[in-house]
Amino acid sequence: MQALTRFVVLIESRMLRALAGTLLVLAALATLGVATPERAQWLADAKLAADLREAIGAAAPRQGWAREQHGVRYVKALIVSNSADPELSDLRAHVLAVGGSVYYRYLSVTALSVMLPAHRVHEIAQRSDVQTISPNRPTRRTASTLELSTGAADLRSAVTGRGAGRDGSRVGIAVLDSGIAWNHHNLRDASGRHSRVQRAVDFLRVGDARAVGVRDWRPGFDLSQALYQGGDGGRTARFERLIAADRGDEADLHGHGSHVAGIAAGRGDYQAVDSTGIAPGASLFDVKVLDAEGSGQLSDVLAGIDWVIHHAREYNIRVLNLSLAADSTESYLTDPLCRAVRSAVAAGITVVVAAGNYGKAADGSERYGTISAPGNDPSVITVGAVNTRGTAPRGDDSVNFFSSRGPTRSGLVDAHGVRHADNLLKPDLVAPGNKIVGVLASDKHGSNRGWSHLASTYPQLAAPFGGSAQRRLQQLMNLSGTSISAPAVSGTVALMLQANPGLTPPLVKAILQYTAQPLAGANLLQQGAGLLNVGGAVTLAGALRGDIAAAIEAGRLQAGMDLLAPGKAMPAPFTVINGANVRWGRIVFAGGSHLLSGSALFTRYQPIYDPRLVWVRQGAQRYTLGYWPAERGEAPRQWIRSIVARPAPSQVFVTPGVIAATSLAGATSWHGMTGLFIPTATLSDWLGVGSGVVLSEGVVLSEGVVLSEGVVLSEGVVLSEGVVLSEGVVLSEGVVLSEGVVLSEGESSLMGEP
Repeated sequence: MQALTRFVVLIESRMLRALAGTLLVLAALATLGVATPERAQWLADAKLAADLREAIGAAAPRQGWAREQHGVRYVKALIVSNSADPELSDLRAHVLAVGGSVYYRYLSVTALSVMLPAHRVHEIAQRSDVQTISPNRPTRRTASTLELSTGAADLRSAVTGRGAGRDGSRVGIAVLDSGIAWNHHNLRDASGRHSRVQRAVDFLRVGDARAVGVRDWRPGFDLSQALYQGGDGGRTARFERLIAADRGDEADLHGHGSHVAGIAAGRGDYQAVDSTGIAPGASLFDVKVLDAEGSGQLSDVLAGIDWVIHHAREYNIRVLNLSLAADSTESYLTDPLCRAVRSAVAAGITVVVAAGNYGKAADGSERYGTISAPGNDPSVITVGAVNTRGTAPRGDDSVNFFSSRGPTRSGLVDAHGVRHADNLLKPDLVAPGNKIVGVLASDKHGSNRGWSHLASTYPQLAAPFGGSAQRRLQQLMNLSGTSISAPAVSGTVALMLQANPGLTPPLVKAILQYTAQPLAGANLLQQGAGLLNVGGAVTLAGALRGDIAAAIEAGRLQAGMDLLAPGKAMPAPFTVINGANVRWGRIVFAGGSHLLSGSALFTRYQPIYDPRLVWVRQGAQRYTLGYWPAERGEAPRQWIRSIVARPAPSQVFVTPGVIAATSLAGATSWHGMTGLFIPTATLSDWLGVGSGVVLSEGVVLSEGVVLSEGVVLSEGVVLSEGVVLSEGVVLSEGVVLSEGVVLSEGESSLMGEP
């Protein structure tokens, strides 16, 4: 009961207070020895995702992860566990005993990918070491002057000399998507002879039976030992051979992943239409998790994240781009994909995610609360899309209609059936995402007959650049959407890490937000902190000491210590882009709902920059990384063995001297344009003239509770004021297929693009 009480003290919002009440009742019943079948069923139901419960009880399954087989209904699911056994041996045995199969065991989240008879799911859920069971939901890619409009061109300008050599060299970007056309000229090195795609791995169907040749939907198999990346060198080598896809002939049959990779790191200055991305010197890692139709499954995405975490230090993978989404209404606390990306951040990987393309309803009205998973997780950098109007100057830029708005509306359902939304501040910032020119994927020979699905199905995407008359391996097309905005930020992160390898993921996020440019007329839920400012972000990154990540890991960096590099000063809060002064917004999101500002955020160390700390509203978790013992010739702490989250101990989050801007925003009102709906530029202007509260005592977690909750959305306030508010993004398989690649602002959607 002491451990449970400690957890309940950390409950961070109304949503979790309701859940805490349920847990306390269950604990009390267990203490009294009270147990009935009804209570066991109640407990099991509380652990199941709503869509899984519906599929179990439905007359006939409608989802791809549920199927009738020989008169028995089976479901494919992700079981998240709290077991102290990293092998999950007893849980795996139980799955086999009830007639199921185990496909995969994960590192990024303590979980199994399984197939279960539907009528035995509740039996598994009743186990004390099972936290949640979620269906193996489908995932989908979220669908792009770029250098000029973001300021990246100025970093490589011989005239200014600023940021000389900033091209992302020696920084690895992992792209979890439909693959990368490794032989395209945009993705080669400066000599044009060698591909910068360092590794390619194929995770399609690794999360279920098909990858190892086992007949699908067949019970009685435990493949999790064969398909696991761990400390056994021989087993890992066999696994790597299974997934290897280097220099394949059909690297990207869909075409989305190649375009995304080109936006992040393409080198296209050899053509009349310059399609150069943000970090044209970065190394690329192709982690295929989506098929030729741009679809995939959650279990494969989790396995891909595991691979990136496992190899991050070996290959210096510092950035993970996820321009995809899963159809989850679960809270970030329980959603398996959110848990996995939090583990990646805890491992020191900056995770950049597309916000989604659900900002506009079918009737043309604006929809708030449409951020998709894993963009709803507080630890990732969630990116919305901006229309640059095809011009380099930023004065006419505006947030795209389709770009998903916050707050996050994923949430938990308590034991009484009441839903409690997370309501976290998102997106974090916006970047160009309308008609962005990039790589058109074909086969390894660049044949026009080998064009990928996107270009062959919609040749108008390539028409402005010569269509099928384009030169082999140099073909271009344009795309729009938040999945094209996200890699612009991923490329920027690579430049920042080249300038300062010591940055941590939460510090990278704070710098990007602080230096972003607020766009006129858009509020916090539409644009976050503002429009991506590449030059400003790299400049501020270079002003900070270069050992921050190592010092945090070693425990040498304490709250309030000097964060500036020797001889450096805090840069002036503006950047010259295309000859114009771009003012920094100086707004940083923290704790899920808090607004911070002030130079002290970067002149002094703030403990929220520890990637292993996740603070949301009134509670926090701390992640602990375990490592495999180093073998002969290996560096210590090379291979991560486990990632475990526990309640954070009492500590300082934010130091005195930081400016609190939450009170400036006021209570949330759409009509009043206050709170979450305050225009970002207005809040920035007020901070620029000295408004805000200078914290005298900082923000402290004391006895498991942070007193301040931040800016919040009261339940019903938006609905009562006439704004369309989503209750979470649910992408049933039929809806996904008809949702549409956004060709450009105002044009019709053509195909599935969350």
